Amino acid sequence: MIRLVFILIFPLLFVGCSHPPKKYNERHYQTLLCNELDGEMEYVLKDRTRVDCLTDEYAIEVDFAKKWAEGIGQSLHYAHMTGKKPAVGFIMNDDKDQRYFKRLNTLAEKYQIKIFVIEK
Repeated sequence: MIRLVFILIFPLLFVGCSHPPKKYNERHYQTLLCNELDGEMEYVLKDRTRVDCLTDEYAIEVDFAKKWAEGIGQSLHYAHMTGKKPAVGFIMNDDKDQRYFKRLNTLAEKYQIKIFVIEK
């Protein structure tokens, strides 16, 4: 009986040992970028919106690749409100995100939006 219990439980000890890659939330990437650029996180504007990262030069919206369009709109709004240049912190987790990067890059070139690529 003890041997049977051991055979059934022993494999379960190793199930927790193989952890899938940790997925971070947007705030994690925002912190990394803003610290690297020596910016101010969550800068509150007059209209109560918050710039993810405000530097001496840029008003940056940090977003995952799928939210590329939101990033453009928010960065332009923040730039308008602060007098800074618009920028997007683009979180790229894998090669599938290239299609979103191409879309973002097309409009970023046209509207002079800086892109900070944040890779996994």
